[in-house]
Amino acid sequence: MEKKLVWLDMEQTELDAAYNQSIYAPNMQQILQRYATNSEQVRSQIGEPQRFRYGSTSIEEIDVYVTQQTNAPILIFIHGGAWRDGVARNFAYAAESFVRAGVNFVVPDFVNVIETEGDLMPMAMQVRQSVAWLRRNAHLFGGDRDRIYISGHSSGAHLAGVALTTDWQNTFDLPIDTLKGGLLCSGMFDLKPVRLSARSSYINFTDEIEQALSSQRHLHHLHAPVIVAYGTLETPEFQRQTQDFAQSLTDLGKSVQLLVGHGYNHFEMPETLANPYGLLGRAMLNLMQIPVTNPCP
Repeated sequence: MEKKLVWLDMEQTELDAAYNQSIYAPNMQQILQRYATNSEQVRSQIGEPQRFRYGSTSIEEIDVYVTQQTNAPILIFIHGGAWRDGVARNFAYAAESFVRAGVNFVVPDFVNVIETEGDLMPMAMQVRQSVAWLRRNAHLFGGDRDRIYISGHSSGAHLAGVALTTDWQNTFDLPIDTLKGGLLCSGMFDLKPVRLSARSSYINFTDEIEQALSSQRHLHHLHAPVIVAYGTLETPEFQRQTQDFAQSLTDLGKSVQLLVGHGYNHFEMPETLANPYGLLGRAMLNLMQIPVTNPCP
């Protein structure tokens, strides 16, 4: 029987699997729990974050893990969870590494797509609003508003990509380079194949949302260097999405670095951000021009 192709060379079941990380990562639940327990361990070492309201609703708050240095750069981390799950408190596992390196580490909370009845736009706007708030209020915790960087993983990398390709000047009356750089790990940058997958069962994709929130279609608004990364044990679509995004940036002459985590699955990749000598930790510190101290004598 001839295959009924839905996207590229994939049938529907293959495409659905390509956007379902649990099929490719049997240790998913253990790692998600590790995110939470490691975040608790970090707080036991560096203390509770400062909590600020960036918007009008109760969910619109950010955790700020403050470094001892004054006028220090800021790294925002946008957590993943298939746009459905996750709270800021469980994604502090990389905070200690950056705080001790002299960086304020920020994790926003935002609404999930179940709460918005399938609409991705409120989530994207809240992420943008958190960035705008930091630009205007960084002085409240000793942050440098001119050195704000953003990172994200999975659906969080999608949202971070949307933030990086935002028209900050016309939408928020902020400088076009409000974000000075980004790290996008295992993200989705064109929503067309995602719309064709089983994720459409809980996301109300429309032509408008597909166009507005596909960062690969708005690269003219990108004014900062970007690192993109994926693991070799991730689904084929997450690998392809990152490869295609990097190639698009290269074709436009944008500054991009593509990192490949050999032997890492989707959920293991962001844990390397918590290590200053890990794949993502070292790359992010280098992007922020913060020296990584050699641990060897």
